[in-house]
Amino acid sequence: MDVTDEEQLMLDSGTRPTIIVDDVHVRYRTYASGKPSEGGKSLASRSTRGVREVHALKGVSFTAFQGESIGVIGHNGSGKSTLLRTVAGLTPASSGVVYAEDQPALLGVNAALLNELSGDKNVRLGGLALGFSEAEMREKYGSIVEFAGLEEFIQYPMRTYSSGMSARLRFAIAASKNHSILLIDEALSVGDKKFRKKSEQRIKEMQKAAGTVMLVSHSISTILEACSRVLWIDKGNLRMNGDPKEVCEAYLGHANQ
Repeated sequence: MDVTDEEQLMLDSGTRPTIIVDDVHVRYRTYASGKPSEGGKSLASRSTRGVREVHALKGVSFTAFQGESIGVIGHNGSGKSTLLRTVAGLTPASSGVVYAEDQPALLGVNAALLNELSGDKNVRLGGLALGFSEAEMREKYGSIVEFAGLEEFIQYPMRTYSSGMSARLRFAIAASKNHSILLIDEALSVGDKKFRKKSEQRIKEMQKAAGTVMLVSHSISTILEACSRVLWIDKGNLRMNGDPKEVCEAYLGHANQ
């Protein structure tokens, strides 16, 4: 696979690669307007007239390194979330390969929340799912709740939370552990300015702990603040891979055309 000048410099410096994505394509089929066949109601019995193939990723290649925070930008439907799910191993590549040094943690999946349980119980279960012992969770519990800013609501069922409250709690749970590879999809677009600043600072702390962070966000200011490199995904293609300011300026210039 080809490497960018930035990636070659990292390799030459001896920095350890943690993620290698090599010529990855992702194709899947979706039902656009298919109708159930006669006498059937399930997807399996639908007519194929409404089936179309979506080519979500088209030959994407890049290498991520220890200590990097990589932003992923692009319009809605460009393939950003598909890329993160493929790196996490949740969406299989149709062709090409993904190598990861450790199991990537996709924010919101590894700390899945259960609506009928309280925030309190979700914090404890989420921490156990991340591999903490019960003793470790007792130590971390207070800081997780405080980070999410949900002290007054932590005993209420999750179904009473707004989407922003739920997203803050997901981030607080996932970010309580120094993952070697953490994938974040739009988690920092919620909450007030104070929470976004705390989140950005936590990402920097995880970088310093030798982790690799990939962040999908529509907030260019967040990308510029939090990331050391940026990938621009455009209609499934990796259009640019490099310096955050250069890539973001090119993306914004294209969006304003």
